[in-house]
Amino acid sequence: MSRAYVGLGSNLGDPAGNVERGFTELARLATIVRRSSLYRTAPWGKTDQPEFVNAVALLETDLTPRALLKALKDAEQRLGRENGERWGPRTIDLDLLTFGDSVIDEPGLRVPHPYLAARAFVLVPLAEIDSAYAPARDALAAEERAGVSTLSRPPTTL
Repeated sequence: MSRAYVGLGSNLGDPAGNVERGFTELARLATIVRRSSLYRTAPWGKTDQPEFVNAVALLETDLTPRALLKALKDAEQRLGRENGERWGPRTIDLDLLTFGDSVIDEPGLRVPHPYLAARAFVLVPLAEIDSAYAPARDALAAEERAGVSTLSRPPTTL
C-alpha cells in the first residue's frame, strides 16, 4: 500500500457539495486516511473568476501513481468536469499532489505536484492534516495565506 495526497477544488455550481462528492469518489478508489476541512480560497493563476472551495485528502492505495492519476481523471469526468482554460473555473479538480516519497517527472505525470510549494489553497489544508507541511505553509507570503479561510471542519468519522 502507498500513501498519496490528493487536492480537491471547485468553484462552479455548488462548490462545497462538489468537493464533498469528490471525497465520495475518492473513497471508492482508495481508503481515505485523513481529510482536511473545507476552505474558501481566492483563485490562483487566473484571478477573474469565483472563489474556490478546496480541501486535501490522504489516501492509502494499491494503485500505481499513473493508475491513480487515471482514476482521478475518470472521477472528475463522472462528477461533470469539462476541460476548459488552464486555471479557469471548474466543477471539480482532483490533483495528485504526492505519492509516497516518489519523485516522478514523466509526460502527463509530475509528482510532487509542480506548484505544491506555491499554493496556499493546497498547503493550508495539507498542513492541517500533516504537520510536516507546516513550514512550507508558513513560508508563503502572508497575503497568499490570507486568501484561505476555513469553511467547514471535516467529519469526525470517515
